[in-house]
Amino acid sequence: MSNTTLRKDFLWGNSVSSMQTEGAYNEGGKGPSVYDLIEAGEHRSDWKVATDDYHRYAEDFDLMKDLGMNCYRFQISWSRVQPDGEGEFNEEGIQFYSDFIDGLIERGIEPMICLYHFDMPLALAQKYHGFMDRHVVDAFVRYGQEMIDRFGDKVKYWLTFNEQNLYSTPTAPTYAGALDTPGTLENILTITHHVMLAHARVAKYLHEQTSNEIGGMLAYTEIYPATSKPEDNFYTEQINQFYNYNLLDAFTGRGYVPAFLNIIAQNNFDIIKPGDLAIVQDQYNDFMPFSYYRSTTLSAEKVQDLADLLTNADDYFQDNPNLKTTEWNWQIDPLGFRNIIVKIWNRYRKPIFPIENGIGVIEEWNGKDEIQDDYRIKYHRDHLQALKDAVAIDGVDVIGYLGWGLIDILSSQGDMRKRYGVVYVNRTNHDLRDLKRMPKKSYHWLQKVIASNGENL
Repeated sequence: MSNTTLRKDFLWGNSVSSMQTEGAYNEGGKGPSVYDLIEAGEHRSDWKVATDDYHRYAEDFDLMKDLGMNCYRFQISWSRVQPDGEGEFNEEGIQFYSDFIDGLIERGIEPMICLYHFDMPLALAQKYHGFMDRHVVDAFVRYGQEMIDRFGDKVKYWLTFNEQNLYSTPTAPTYAGALDTPGTLENILTITHHVMLAHARVAKYLHEQTSNEIGGMLAYTEIYPATSKPEDNFYTEQINQFYNYNLLDAFTGRGYVPAFLNIIAQNNFDIIKPGDLAIVQDQYNDFMPFSYYRSTTLSAEKVQDLADLLTNADDYFQDNPNLKTTEWNWQIDPLGFRNIIVKIWNRYRKPIFPIENGIGVIEEWNGKDEIQDDYRIKYHRDHLQALKDAVAIDGVDVIGYLGWGLIDILSSQGDMRKRYGVVYVNRTNHDLRDLKRMPKKSYHWLQKVIASNGENL
Protein backbone atom coordinates (compact mmCIF):
# COMPACT_ATOMS: atom_id res chain seq x y z
CA MET A 1 0.00 0.00 0.00
CA SER A 2 1.39 3.41 -0.92
CA ASN A 3 2.61 5.80 1.73
CA THR A 4 -0.18 8.20 0.78
CA THR A 5 -2.76 5.97 2.52
CA LEU A 6 -3.18 8.20 5.56
CA ARG A 7 -3.24 12.00 5.67
CA LYS A 8 0.17 13.59 6.11
CA ASP A 9 -1.27 15.45 9.12
CA PHE A 10 -2.85 12.30 10.58
CA LEU A 11 -3.39 12.59 14.33
CA TRP A 12 -1.84 9.83 16.43
CA GLY A 13 -2.52 9.89 20.13
CA ASN A 14 -3.98 8.92 23.46
CA SER A 15 -7.36 9.43 25.15
CA VAL A 16 -8.18 9.52 28.87
CA SER A 17 -10.64 10.94 31.40
CA SER A 18 -9.74 13.12 34.36
CA MET A 19 -10.98 10.85 37.17
CA GLN A 20 -9.10 7.83 35.75
CA THR A 21 -5.81 9.74 35.65
CA GLU A 22 -5.57 12.88 37.77
CA GLY A 23 -6.04 11.94 41.40
CA ALA A 24 -5.57 15.00 43.66
CA TYR A 25 -9.25 14.68 44.49
CA ASN A 26 -9.08 17.32 47.25
CA GLU A 27 -6.26 19.56 45.98
CA GLY A 28 -6.21 22.81 44.06
CA GLY A 29 -9.69 23.89 45.12
CA LYS A 30 -11.41 20.94 43.48
CA GLY A 31 -14.93 20.16 44.63
CA PRO A 32 -16.25 16.61 45.04
CA SER A 33 -17.71 14.69 42.11
CA VAL A 34 -19.98 11.66 42.18
CA TYR A 35 -16.86 9.48 41.87
CA ASP A 36 -15.71 10.57 45.32
CA LEU A 37 -18.63 8.63 46.80
CA ILE A 38 -17.31 5.35 45.37
CA GLU A 39 -15.33 3.31 47.85
CA ALA A 40 -12.68 0.72 47.10
CA GLY A 41 -13.74 -2.92 46.74
CA GLU A 42 -12.10 -6.27 46.05
CA HIS A 43 -11.38 -5.42 42.41
CA ARG A 44 -11.83 -1.66 42.58
CA SER A 45 -9.70 1.20 43.74
CA ASP A 46 -11.06 4.46 45.05
CA TRP A 47 -10.44 7.51 42.85
CA LYS A 48 -8.27 9.58 45.19
CA VAL A 49 -4.91 9.10 43.46
CA ALA A 50 -5.63 7.29 40.15
CA THR A 51 -2.27 7.51 38.30
CA ASP A 52 -1.43 10.85 39.96
CA ASP A 53 -1.38 12.67 36.64
CA TYR A 54 -2.18 15.91 38.47
CA HIS A 55 1.43 15.87 39.67
CA ARG A 56 3.06 13.71 36.98
CA TYR A 57 1.55 14.87 33.70
CA ALA A 58 4.84 16.28 32.41
CA GLU A 59 6.40 12.82 32.65
CA ASP A 60 3.51 11.32 30.72
CA PHE A 61 3.66 14.07 28.09
CA ASP A 62 7.36 13.28 27.60
CA LEU A 63 6.49 9.64 26.98
CA MET A 64 3.82 10.65 24.47
CA LYS A 65 6.28 12.92 22.68
CA ASP A 66 8.85 10.13 22.61
CA LEU A 67 6.21 7.85 21.07
CA GLY A 68 5.68 10.44 18.35
CA MET A 69 2.11 11.24 19.37
CA ASN A 70 0.75 14.54 18.13
CA CYS A 71 -2.69 14.53 19.78
CA TYR A 72 -3.98 14.05 23.34
CA ARG A 73 -7.65 13.96 24.21
CA PHE A 74 -8.16 14.69 27.89
CA GLN A 75 -11.06 15.78 30.04
CA ILE A 76 -11.51 18.87 32.12
CA SER A 77 -12.92 17.92 35.51
CA TRP A 78 -15.98 20.14 35.91
CA SER A 79 -15.69 20.15 39.70
CA ARG A 80 -12.01 21.12 39.49
CA VAL A 81 -12.80 24.32 37.63
CA GLN A 82 -16.23 24.95 39.21
CA PRO A 83 -16.43 23.12 42.54
CA ASP A 84 -20.21 22.96 42.89
CA GLY A 85 -21.01 23.05 39.17
CA GLU A 86 -22.97 26.30 39.27
CA GLY A 87 -21.24 28.90 41.41
CA GLU A 88 -17.91 30.67 41.11
CA PHE A 89 -15.15 29.31 38.91
CA ASN A 90 -11.97 28.12 40.59
CA GLU A 91 -9.01 30.04 39.16
CA GLU A 92 -6.48 27.56 40.57
CA GLY A 93 -8.17 24.71 38.72
CA ILE A 94 -8.37 26.72 35.51
CA GLN A 95 -4.66 27.60 35.82
CA PHE A 96 -3.86 23.90 36.19
CA TYR A 97 -5.48 23.14 32.82
CA SER A 98 -3.89 26.20 31.22
CA ASP A 99 -0.44 24.95 32.23
CA PHE A 100 -1.43 21.43 31.20
CA ILE A 101 -2.44 22.60 27.72
CA ASP A 102 0.74 24.66 27.38
CA GLY A 103 2.76 21.56 28.25
CA LEU A 104 1.15 19.66 25.39
CA ILE A 105 1.61 22.45 22.88
CA GLU A 106 5.27 22.87 23.84
CA ARG A 107 5.80 19.21 22.90
CA GLY A 108 4.00 19.48 19.58
CA ILE A 109 0.94 17.61 20.86
CA GLU A 110 -2.48 18.88 19.74
CA PRO A 111 -4.83 19.10 22.75
CA MET A 112 -8.43 17.87 22.46
CA ILE A 113 -10.75 18.84 25.31
CA CYS A 114 -13.67 16.71 26.49
CA LEU A 115 -15.96 18.62 28.84
CA TYR A 116 -17.80 15.77 30.57
CA HIS A 117 -16.93 12.12 31.21
CA PHE A 118 -19.60 10.98 33.70
CA ASP A 119 -18.10 12.80 36.72
CA MET A 120 -20.98 15.10 37.66
CA PRO A 121 -20.14 17.62 40.40
CA LEU A 122 -21.60 16.04 43.51
CA ALA A 123 -23.59 19.15 44.42
CA LEU A 124 -25.51 19.04 41.11
CA ALA A 125 -26.18 15.32 41.51
CA GLN A 126 -27.52 15.77 45.03
CA LYS A 127 -29.55 18.93 44.42
CA TYR A 128 -31.00 18.24 40.96
CA HIS A 129 -30.35 14.58 40.04
CA GLY A 130 -27.92 15.69 37.34
CA PHE A 131 -29.19 15.79 33.78
CA MET A 132 -32.67 14.77 34.81
CA ASP A 133 -33.12 18.50 35.52
CA ARG A 134 -32.93 21.32 33.00
CA HIS A 135 -31.17 23.46 35.57
CA VAL A 136 -28.13 21.22 35.05
CA VAL A 137 -28.40 21.69 31.28
CA ASP A 138 -28.08 25.45 31.86
CA ALA A 139 -25.22 24.91 34.34
CA PHE A 140 -23.33 22.74 31.86
CA VAL A 141 -23.75 25.30 29.09
CA ARG A 142 -22.37 28.04 31.34
CA TYR A 143 -19.40 25.80 32.24
CA GLY A 144 -18.79 24.85 28.61
CA GLN A 145 -18.94 28.46 27.44
CA GLU A 146 -16.48 29.48 30.15
CA MET A 147 -14.00 26.80 29.07
CA ILE A 148 -14.33 27.88 25.44
CA ASP A 149 -13.70 31.49 26.50
CA ARG A 150 -10.63 30.45 28.51
CA PHE A 151 -9.04 27.91 26.16
CA GLY A 152 -10.55 28.52 22.72
CA ASP A 153 -7.43 30.35 21.57
CA LYS A 154 -5.22 27.33 22.36
CA VAL A 155 -7.39 24.28 21.65
CA LYS A 156 -8.75 23.45 18.20
CA TYR A 157 -10.58 20.17 18.88
CA TRP A 158 -13.49 19.91 21.34
CA LEU A 159 -15.93 17.29 22.61
CA THR A 160 -18.87 17.93 24.88
CA PHE A 161 -19.86 14.51 26.25
CA ASN A 162 -17.89 11.32 26.26
CA GLU A 163 -19.86 8.54 24.54
CA GLN A 164 -23.10 10.48 24.42
CA ASN A 165 -25.25 7.55 23.32
CA LEU A 166 -24.67 5.90 26.70
CA TYR A 167 -27.28 8.41 27.89
CA SER A 168 -29.76 6.49 25.70
CA THR A 169 -29.20 3.18 27.52
CA PRO A 170 -30.75 1.71 30.70
CA THR A 171 -27.71 2.88 32.70
CA ALA A 172 -28.18 6.49 31.55
CA PRO A 173 -28.91 7.81 35.09
CA THR A 174 -25.51 6.59 36.31
CA TYR A 175 -23.64 8.54 33.62
CA ALA A 176 -25.88 11.59 34.00
CA GLY A 177 -25.32 12.11 37.72
CA ALA A 178 -28.91 11.10 38.45
CA LEU A 179 -28.23 9.36 41.75
CA ASP A 180 -30.67 6.56 42.68
CA THR A 181 -32.82 7.27 39.60
CA PRO A 182 -34.22 4.16 37.87
CA GLY A 183 -33.52 3.53 34.18
CA THR A 184 -37.16 3.73 33.10
CA LEU A 185 -38.13 4.55 29.53
CA GLU A 186 -39.20 8.08 30.49
CA ASN A 187 -35.97 8.74 32.39
CA ILE A 188 -33.81 7.39 29.55
CA LEU A 189 -35.57 9.57 26.97
CA THR A 190 -35.46 12.62 29.28
CA ILE A 191 -31.72 12.29 29.84
CA THR A 192 -31.08 11.63 26.13
CA HIS A 193 -32.84 14.88 25.24
CA HIS A 194 -31.40 17.04 28.03
CA VAL A 195 -27.84 15.97 27.23
CA MET A 196 -28.43 16.69 23.54
CA LEU A 197 -29.74 20.17 24.36
CA ALA A 198 -26.61 20.83 26.41
CA HIS A 199 -24.37 19.57 23.61
CA ALA A 200 -26.15 21.57 20.91
CA ARG A 201 -25.99 24.85 22.82
CA VAL A 202 -22.27 24.47 23.57
CA ALA A 203 -21.50 23.43 19.98
CA LYS A 204 -23.37 26.46 18.66
CA TYR A 205 -21.47 28.76 21.03
CA LEU A 206 -18.12 27.35 19.96
CA HIS A 207 -18.94 27.91 16.28
CA GLU A 208 -20.14 31.45 16.99
CA GLN A 209 -17.11 32.44 19.05
CA THR A 210 -14.23 30.58 17.40
CA SER A 211 -13.04 28.79 14.27
CA ASN A 212 -12.44 25.64 16.33
CA GLU A 213 -13.97 22.24 15.65
CA ILE A 214 -16.35 20.17 17.76
CA GLY A 215 -17.86 16.73 17.53
CA GLY A 216 -20.63 14.92 19.35
CA MET A 217 -19.22 11.50 20.28
CA LEU A 218 -20.66 7.99 20.34
CA ALA A 219 -19.62 4.74 21.98
CA TYR A 220 -20.06 2.69 18.83
CA THR A 221 -20.46 -1.05 19.34
CA GLU A 222 -21.13 -2.91 16.12
CA ILE A 223 -24.30 -4.98 16.63
CA TYR A 224 -25.13 -7.88 14.35
CA PRO A 225 -28.39 -9.86 14.19
CA ALA A 226 -27.83 -13.10 16.13
CA THR A 227 -29.45 -15.08 13.30
CA SER A 228 -30.90 -14.46 9.86
CA LYS A 229 -34.41 -14.28 11.34
CA PRO A 230 -36.16 -11.08 10.17
CA GLU A 231 -36.98 -10.19 13.80
CA ASP A 232 -33.32 -10.23 14.79
CA ASN A 233 -32.46 -7.98 11.88
CA PHE A 234 -35.39 -5.63 12.55
CA TYR A 235 -34.63 -5.09 16.22
CA THR A 236 -30.92 -4.75 15.50
CA GLU A 237 -31.81 -1.86 13.21
CA GLN A 238 -34.11 -0.44 15.90
CA ILE A 239 -31.36 -0.42 18.50
CA ASN A 240 -28.99 1.11 15.96
CA GLN A 241 -31.56 3.79 15.26
CA PHE A 242 -31.91 4.76 18.92
CA TYR A 243 -28.32 4.27 20.07
CA ASN A 244 -26.53 5.65 17.03
CA TYR A 245 -28.48 7.29 14.20
CA ASN A 246 -30.76 9.33 16.47
CA LEU A 247 -27.73 11.19 17.81
CA LEU A 248 -25.66 11.17 14.63
CA ASP A 249 -28.57 12.68 12.69
CA ALA A 250 -28.95 15.36 15.37
CA PHE A 251 -25.20 16.05 15.37
CA THR A 252 -25.36 16.76 11.63
CA GLY A 253 -28.32 19.12 11.63
CA ARG A 254 -31.07 16.66 10.68
CA GLY A 255 -32.73 16.54 14.08
CA TYR A 256 -33.88 13.40 15.85
CA VAL A 257 -35.11 10.33 13.97
CA PRO A 258 -38.95 10.28 13.83
CA ALA A 259 -39.24 7.13 15.96
CA PHE A 260 -37.57 8.92 18.90
CA LEU A 261 -40.16 11.71 18.83
CA ASN A 262 -42.98 9.22 18.25
CA ILE A 263 -42.21 7.10 21.31
CA ILE A 264 -42.17 10.26 23.45
CA ALA A 265 -45.51 11.40 22.03
CA GLN A 266 -47.16 7.98 22.21
CA ASN A 267 -46.33 7.71 25.91
CA ASN A 268 -47.39 11.30 26.63
CA PHE A 269 -44.01 12.05 28.18
CA ASP A 270 -43.57 15.76 28.88
CA ILE A 271 -39.97 15.97 27.67
CA ILE A 272 -39.83 18.17 24.55
CA LYS A 273 -40.53 21.84 25.29
CA PRO A 274 -41.33 24.60 22.75
CA GLY A 275 -38.17 25.65 20.93
CA ASP A 276 -36.21 22.52 21.87
CA LEU A 277 -36.22 20.89 18.45
CA ALA A 278 -34.94 24.05 16.79
CA ILE A 279 -31.99 24.05 19.23
CA VAL A 280 -31.27 20.39 18.50
CA GLN A 281 -31.25 21.02 14.74
CA ASP A 282 -29.21 24.23 14.91
CA GLN A 283 -25.80 22.54 15.22
CA TYR A 284 -23.30 20.53 13.24
CA ASN A 285 -20.36 18.23 13.81
CA ASP A 286 -17.08 19.26 12.21
CA PHE A 287 -15.82 15.69 12.57
CA MET A 288 -17.37 12.38 13.67
CA PRO A 289 -15.67 11.07 16.83
CA PHE A 290 -16.42 7.70 18.37
CA SER A 291 -15.00 4.99 20.58
CA TYR A 292 -14.79 1.39 19.40
CA TYR A 293 -13.69 -1.71 21.26
CA ARG A 294 -15.91 -4.62 20.28
CA SER A 295 -19.03 -5.98 18.62
CA THR A 296 -21.92 -8.15 19.80
CA THR A 297 -25.12 -9.71 18.47
CA LEU A 298 -28.78 -9.19 19.25
CA SER A 299 -31.40 -11.91 19.60
CA ALA A 300 -34.99 -10.66 19.40
CA GLU A 301 -36.55 -13.97 20.41
CA LYS A 302 -37.89 -12.59 23.69
CA VAL A 303 -38.20 -8.89 22.79
CA GLN A 304 -41.77 -7.71 23.41
CA ASP A 305 -41.66 -4.28 21.76
CA LEU A 306 -39.46 -1.23 21.29
CA ALA A 307 -39.93 0.03 24.86
CA ASP A 308 -38.90 -3.38 26.20
CA LEU A 309 -35.83 -3.37 23.95
CA LEU A 310 -34.74 0.09 25.08
CA THR A 311 -35.15 -0.57 28.81
CA ASN A 312 -33.78 -4.14 28.84
CA ALA A 313 -31.32 -4.13 25.95
CA ASP A 314 -28.56 -5.97 27.79
CA ASP A 315 -30.85 -8.98 28.19
CA TYR A 316 -30.93 -9.47 24.43
CA PHE A 317 -27.26 -9.17 23.53
CA GLN A 318 -25.41 -12.44 22.90
CA ASP A 319 -21.79 -13.33 22.25
CA ASN A 320 -20.80 -14.00 18.67
CA PRO A 321 -19.45 -17.58 18.37
CA ASN A 322 -17.29 -16.48 15.42
CA LEU A 323 -15.11 -14.07 17.41
CA LYS A 324 -12.40 -14.28 20.04
CA THR A 325 -13.20 -12.78 23.43
CA THR A 326 -11.03 -10.94 25.95
CA GLU A 327 -10.94 -11.92 29.62
CA TRP A 328 -13.45 -9.10 30.18
CA ASN A 329 -15.78 -10.76 27.66
CA TRP A 330 -15.33 -8.07 25.01
CA GLN A 331 -15.29 -9.58 21.54
CA ILE A 332 -12.46 -8.59 19.21
CA ASP A 333 -13.71 -7.53 15.78
CA PRO A 334 -11.48 -5.35 13.57
CA LEU A 335 -13.80 -5.76 10.57
CA GLY A 336 -16.62 -4.31 12.68
CA PHE A 337 -14.39 -1.27 13.19
CA ARG A 338 -13.98 -0.81 9.43
CA ASN A 339 -17.71 -1.32 8.90
CA ILE A 340 -18.59 1.46 11.36
CA ILE A 341 -16.08 3.86 9.81
CA VAL A 342 -17.54 3.21 6.36
CA LYS A 343 -21.18 3.43 7.52
CA ILE A 344 -20.71 6.80 9.24
CA TRP A 345 -18.78 8.20 6.29
CA ASN A 346 -21.27 7.03 3.67
CA ARG A 347 -24.21 8.41 5.63
CA TYR A 348 -22.79 11.78 6.71
CA ARG A 349 -19.63 12.55 4.67
CA LYS A 350 -17.95 14.22 7.62
CA PRO A 351 -14.31 13.41 8.55
CA ILE A 352 -14.16 10.33 10.75
CA PHE A 353 -12.12 10.31 13.97
CA PRO A 354 -11.88 7.15 16.11
CA ILE A 355 -10.78 8.60 19.44
CA GLU A 356 -10.82 5.48 21.65
CA ASN A 357 -9.67 1.99 20.76
CA GLY A 358 -7.77 -0.64 22.68
CA ILE A 359 -7.71 -3.91 24.59
CA GLY A 360 -7.88 -4.24 28.38
CA VAL A 361 -5.80 -7.08 29.83
CA ILE A 362 -4.72 -8.19 33.30
CA GLU A 363 -0.94 -7.67 33.41
CA GLU A 364 1.67 -7.93 36.14
CA TRP A 365 5.20 -6.55 36.06
CA ASN A 366 7.99 -8.49 37.77
CA GLY A 367 9.90 -5.31 38.55
CA LYS A 368 12.61 -5.67 35.93
CA ASP A 369 11.66 -7.28 32.60
CA GLU A 370 9.70 -5.58 29.83
CA ILE A 371 6.10 -6.80 29.53
CA GLN A 372 5.76 -8.80 26.29
CA ASP A 373 2.27 -7.73 25.24
CA ASP A 374 2.09 -9.21 21.74
CA TYR A 375 -1.70 -9.51 22.12
CA ARG A 376 -1.92 -5.71 22.35
CA ILE A 377 0.28 -5.26 19.31
CA LYS A 378 -1.97 -7.65 17.37
CA TYR A 379 -5.14 -5.86 18.50
CA HIS A 380 -3.94 -2.42 17.44
CA ARG A 381 -2.28 -3.71 14.26
CA ASP A 382 -5.49 -5.41 13.12
CA HIS A 383 -7.62 -2.37 13.90
CA LEU A 384 -5.19 0.01 12.19
CA GLN A 385 -5.16 -2.22 9.13
CA ALA A 386 -8.97 -2.10 9.11
CA LEU A 387 -8.80 1.70 9.33
CA LYS A 388 -6.28 1.85 6.47
CA ASP A 389 -8.53 -0.37 4.36
CA ALA A 390 -11.44 1.98 5.03
CA VAL A 391 -9.31 4.83 3.71
CA ALA A 392 -7.62 3.08 0.75
CA ILE A 393 -10.46 0.83 -0.42
CA ASP A 394 -13.65 2.49 0.81
CA GLY A 395 -12.52 6.08 0.25
CA VAL A 396 -13.16 7.35 3.78
CA ASP A 397 -11.59 10.55 5.13
CA VAL A 398 -10.13 9.56 8.53
CA ILE A 399 -8.29 12.30 10.39
CA GLY A 400 -6.68 10.35 13.23
CA TYR A 401 -6.55 7.39 15.59
CA LEU A 402 -6.39 7.72 19.38
CA GLY A 403 -5.85 4.71 21.60
CA TRP A 404 -7.52 4.55 24.99
CA GLY A 405 -5.41 4.88 28.14
CA LEU A 406 -2.14 4.11 26.38
CA ILE A 407 -0.37 4.97 29.61
CA ASP A 408 -2.14 2.64 32.07
CA ILE A 409 -5.08 4.18 33.94
CA LEU A 410 -7.84 2.98 36.23
CA SER A 411 -10.60 1.26 34.25
CA SER A 412 -14.03 2.89 34.09
CA GLN A 413 -15.00 0.67 37.05
CA GLY A 414 -11.90 1.69 38.99
CA ASP A 415 -10.08 -1.58 38.35
CA MET A 416 -6.32 -1.18 37.88
CA ARG A 417 -6.06 -4.81 36.76
CA LYS A 418 -7.67 -3.93 33.41
CA ARG A 419 -4.77 -2.31 31.56
CA TYR A 420 -4.90 -0.74 28.11
CA GLY A 421 -1.50 0.93 28.07
CA VAL A 422 1.65 0.57 26.03
CA VAL A 423 3.22 1.99 29.23
CA TYR A 424 2.85 0.14 32.54
CA VAL A 425 2.04 2.21 35.64
CA ASN A 426 3.31 0.50 38.78
CA ARG A 427 0.36 0.39 41.16
CA THR A 428 -2.41 -2.07 42.01
CA ASN A 429 -5.95 -1.50 43.21
CA HIS A 430 -4.87 -1.25 46.84
CA ASP A 431 -1.12 -0.59 46.73
CA LEU A 432 0.10 2.66 45.17
CA ARG A 433 3.72 1.42 45.04
CA ASP A 434 5.88 4.01 43.27
CA LEU A 435 3.61 4.71 40.26
CA LYS A 436 6.66 4.26 38.02
CA ARG A 437 6.02 4.38 34.25
CA MET A 438 7.56 1.46 32.30
CA PRO A 439 7.21 1.03 28.50
CA LYS A 440 5.97 -2.37 27.32
CA LYS A 441 6.93 -4.16 24.10
CA SER A 442 3.96 -2.50 22.37
CA TYR A 443 5.46 0.93 23.11
CA HIS A 444 8.36 0.33 20.74
CA TRP A 445 6.06 -1.15 18.12
CA LEU A 446 3.72 1.87 18.27
CA GLN A 447 6.68 4.23 18.06
CA LYS A 448 7.62 2.70 14.68
CA VAL A 449 4.02 2.75 13.47
CA ILE A 450 3.68 6.46 14.20
CA ALA A 451 7.12 7.28 12.74
CA SER A 452 5.99 5.64 9.48
CA ASN A 453 2.55 7.31 9.59
CA GLY A 454 0.93 3.88 9.71
CA GLU A 455 2.94 2.30 6.90
CA ASN A 456 4.96 -0.01 9.13
CA LEU A 457 2.41 -2.07 11.05
